[in-house]
Formats: sequence, C-alpha cells, structure tokens
Amino acid sequence: MEPMTIGAAIGAASVGISYFKGQTYCRLYECCDVRSIPANVQALEKSLQKKVYGQHIAVPHIISALSAHFSSQVKSRKPLVLSFHGGPGTGKSFVADQIAQALYLQGSKSAYVAKFLGRANFAQAAHVATYKEHIDREVHKRLTNCPRSLFIFDEVEKMPSGVFDTLKALLDYNGLDDEIDNTQAIFIFLSNNGGTHISEHLGNSMKGGKLREDTRLSDYEPLLQKVAYSMDGGLKKTSLIESYVIDHYIPFLPLEKAHVLKCLEAEFQRWKKTPDRNIINDILSSMTYDRIHALFVSSGCKTLDKKVAMAIN
Repeated sequence: MEPMTIGAAIGAASVGISYFKGQTYCRLYECCDVRSIPANVQALEKSLQKKVYGQHIAVPHIISALSAHFSSQVKSRKPLVLSFHGGPGTGKSFVADQIAQALYLQGSKSAYVAKFLGRANFAQAAHVATYKEHIDREVHKRLTNCPRSLFIFDEVEKMPSGVFDTLKALLDYNGLDDEIDNTQAIFIFLSNNGGTHISEHLGNSMKGGKLREDTRLSDYEPLLQKVAYSMDGGLKKTSLIESYVIDHYIPFLPLEKAHVLKCLEAEFQRWKKTPDRNIINDILSSMTYDRIHALFVSSGCKTLDKKVAMAIN
C-alpha cells in the first residue's frame, strides 16, 4: 500500500474506534466528553443564587469567568485560574464543590476532578521539592487523560511557599507542548489568607456609609493580590503571581447575622424540619463577632450543620 493510503486507513480506523467507544462504553461510563462533562454553567448560577448568601461579588464574577471560558465564540488560550479568598465559613469550599457538581456528571467524584488539601497533602516545608514534583506529575497525567480537568487546591495558606512554582508553565499561555492541551482546564485556589483584610476593608466602607452591596471586585482584587504574595502559604512570592497567570482574585465577604440566619434556615429545610426559632436564637446568641467592627460573624456559616443536627436529634 502507498504511504498516503496507509495513513488514510489508520485515520479512518481511529475515527471508527472513537465513534464505537462513544456509542457504547461512554454511554455507560465516564469519558472525557460532553455527556460526562456538560459544563452546565446555567445550573450552577441558579444553585449559587439559591444557596450562597452575602456574596454579591463572588457569585456573578465566577459565573462570568466560567461562561467566558466555555464560550464557543472565542477559543480559550490558557487555563482558567481562580483564587478564592475569605475567612472561614464564607462559602469558598462550598462554591468550589458546586462548580464540580455543575461541570461534571459525577460531580466531585469525577475522575477528572482533582482536589488537594494543604494540611493533609503538603504539610511539611522540608518536602517542597517532592511536593512540586508530585503536583507537576499529577497535573500532566490528568491533562493527558482529559484536557477538561478541574484542579482544586484547598487550604493554600497551610501549604509551604514555593510548592506551586512548577505550575507557572502549566497555567500560562502556550505553557505546554502540542501533545497536551491545557487551555480547557480550570484551576481553583482556596485560601483563608486575606479574610481579615477583606473584613477590615468592608467594615470601614460600611462604617463610612457605603452599602455592602455597593462594593465591587475592584475594591478588593488589588489588595488580595498583594496579600497572597506577601502572606505565608503556597502563594507567597510565587511565580504564579509574578507572571500574572492567576486570572481572578475573588473575595468572599464576611457574613453578617442576617446571612447566618439564612444558613440556619436552610439547614432546617435540609432536614425537612420547620425552623425552630428557639434553637435558631440559641445558636445565634452563641456566635462571636469580629473584634474591630463587631459586624461580622467570626465563623460565618461554618459548623452550623452540626449545631442544627445536634439540636434537632
């Protein structure tokens, strides 16, 4: 056979195998395709609007960033990189999980969703070199298996400085060779760093007469970039910030009593119980507030599920 004929035959066979797999295996099991990765941003938007409280900046900007990333009009030229910042209980981990649930048919259990925990996976500063190799190897492997992978790095403030240095090339424009497509991937960093700075800035604005809902992303993003670069943690003095490969620094604002009340009512609904005002008042009265402004609940909505569960059982 002529070389051109052989090449055409191989190409046809490859197409045939892919078609057969799509019609059989991928209808039953997870594959790196549209069925398994529907990327339902509209469903995510409805979910966040219903279940996330007090985050008038984070929710719309996350939805806009994801919509733009998945837009068919303009092909992405780099991975989408988001950095979530805020105090405990403000919704960072919850939103990251909701993103996984909306983008992947199997949600957080998808083989194409990788989650790394700072305290559990990267606790020792002496092992930074090993951690860097592990992250580099894991990201390369997962992108090879599926370019539409989602990577979530939680508790970034617990990670040693320098652990993300090898990621710079992976997150930049044309960062990888032609054999690996990194442009469809999403990377999310979650950190408590910046939480006190966000609270202080918002508290000062509110004390000065500005409504909470009138604050904008531009009020916080430059601040968060500086905080992430200077404070201890995985992003400290990292090339990710120096090279501007992080696309959006998203502030998760501290929650006020009214927001925590909504979280409590949602917990009762989750248990299919009528909200008990006595239990709610007891829980609210046990809350502590920030020392500077006494406006924001220190723990946000964190641990409320356990408090409600204990109270109604």
